[in-house]
Amino acid sequence: MRKRELKNIEWSILIIAIILSIIGLVALFSATQETEHDEFYKQCIWLGVSLVIMIIVMLIDYDLLVKISPFLYGLFIILLIAVLFTTPVNGATSWFDIGAFSFQPGEFAKIFVILFLTFAMRKVQERNRQDINKPTRLLILLAIVGVPILLIIKQPDYGTAAAFIVATVMMLIVGGIDKKYIIISAVLIIVSVPIIYNFILPEHAKTRIDIFLNPESDPRGAGYNIIQSKLAIGAGGLTGMGLLKGNQTQLGYLYPKTTDFIFAVIGEEMGFIVSAAIVICYVVLIVKGFFIAKTAKDETGTLIAAGITGVFLFHVVENIGMVMGLLPITGVPLPFISYGGSSLITNFICIGILLNISSKRQKTIFVK
Repeated sequence: MRKRELKNIEWSILIIAIILSIIGLVALFSATQETEHDEFYKQCIWLGVSLVIMIIVMLIDYDLLVKISPFLYGLFIILLIAVLFTTPVNGATSWFDIGAFSFQPGEFAKIFVILFLTFAMRKVQERNRQDINKPTRLLILLAIVGVPILLIIKQPDYGTAAAFIVATVMMLIVGGIDKKYIIISAVLIIVSVPIIYNFILPEHAKTRIDIFLNPESDPRGAGYNIIQSKLAIGAGGLTGMGLLKGNQTQLGYLYPKTTDFIFAVIGEEMGFIVSAAIVICYVVLIVKGFFIAKTAKDETGTLIAAGITGVFLFHVVENIGMVMGLLPITGVPLPFISYGGSSLITNFICIGILLNISSKRQKTIFVK
């Protein structure tokens, strides 16, 4: 990588990712007393692996990643089909077990779907940027995303499926989609919500929505987790109860405290100040992501950066929203903080791609 490219890199997003990862490790250490910190030590290993992979990705031109994306997309479609035949874990067939570790293809698929969708959108726009608004072309693009979404819903993993949708919307908007499609889609969603709820959603998904609306209706059952999460966050106060001292965390009331509800652990033991600092870090990360999309050297970089930032935006809003009782529980991990090798590696690959895109831009260009 040339000296000019190194100067162009938006290093702040890497710094933020590392800060968030360190906070996550501290929270994991405190939350894994009863398991002798097994998950903490695994996460340390995954962080080291993630940083190495991120550096490799950062050094590979993103245009090459887009060129090979059809092969990678096809590979992960096969993996998403194969994972459906694995043994369910907590009711979901989302993981391949490899020795002491698990591999979640749905996490990695986010990257390759974004890259392949970028590839397809650039092909559609080769002659005219507005060709994306032709119904047949738009249907092809939606089908590219629709296939993995349907396979992930089949697992079932509605949170990851929703992340695909948000990334796609972001990419279509920056890709020049006509506003009429956005308005039509919004109207269809509003009209279809009651139909989906009453006739399509499985019972467990309906239960999550009902509990979100009224968690006290089943305080010892489906509403238990969210009630304990809110109690933990409320008990933390301004500075927290202290590491290893959180009542809900250390007495086992929070579950799963290392993944979905890790932010509740932080809120209880580290308090509002650290929790607010985390939110600020995420806001800066997302703003920087969109800035990279805006200043990218070409449309390809803009589309990829918008898609990746859309995924980060959804994960942050949904995870923090659900642990505070503001959004339904979907099992979406908190980027860089929640335990999970697949999630951590995926997040750092995304950071590597964003660094890659930022290195190719011209700092003097602020408007595309």
